[in-house]
Amino acid sequence: MTARQRLDEPTNFLYPFIDGDENDSTALLTDLADSAAMKAAESAALRRTTLESCSALIETAAAELTRRFAAGGRLFAFGNGGSSTDASTLATLFAQPPTGQALPAWSLTADQAVLTALGNDVGFDLVFARQLIARAQATDIAIAMSTSGNSADLLLAMHEAHGRGLYTIGFTGYDGGAFAANPDVDVCFVVRSQSVHRIQESQALLGYQLWSTVQAQKGL
Repeated sequence: MTARQRLDEPTNFLYPFIDGDENDSTALLTDLADSAAMKAAESAALRRTTLESCSALIETAAAELTRRFAAGGRLFAFGNGGSSTDASTLATLFAQPPTGQALPAWSLTADQAVLTALGNDVGFDLVFARQLIARAQATDIAIAMSTSGNSADLLLAMHEAHGRGLYTIGFTGYDGGAFAANPDVDVCFVVRSQSVHRIQESQALLGYQLWSTVQAQKGL
């Protein structure tokens, strides 16, 4: 592969200096620093605008979460790939908070035995829906985290959850995907970006803000 072919790869805009003919170590370090600073600035700007655009939705969702937790409700979070770790982080924040009151929350991706058994026995599209069928009650909360909002297993889980009376929250990116304007998604937080990295960074802040607002509404 030639240097020109490497530079033409669609992901090279992320790291334009990697395949260049750069022999000057000082210039390379400058490029690295400039790239990191650019990404940090983009992330900070996106997180700020996303938080502003979602502020009313956060208040609405937090009020309903507070009501449901007070009534004995529980939170179930789930996602695929990197979003599964984000869902686990969010569930842990509610269940084992650094301050405030611990609230009942679980990640549906945490149990490898359950996840792989369902994937093998009934199909991967149902790995979250089946867990909700077995565990969830009408007073509970379902949070699906995604960058696209189009994953079949998440959509089926949200459909199942909404039909059972759970309060459903979707985190997504791009234009919202199938989560947006979906009757099975009560609240949809959309991060308007084309970058998976930036989407997940902003979603992490939205999740923290949701938890923080619930704690504040509970007066803790």
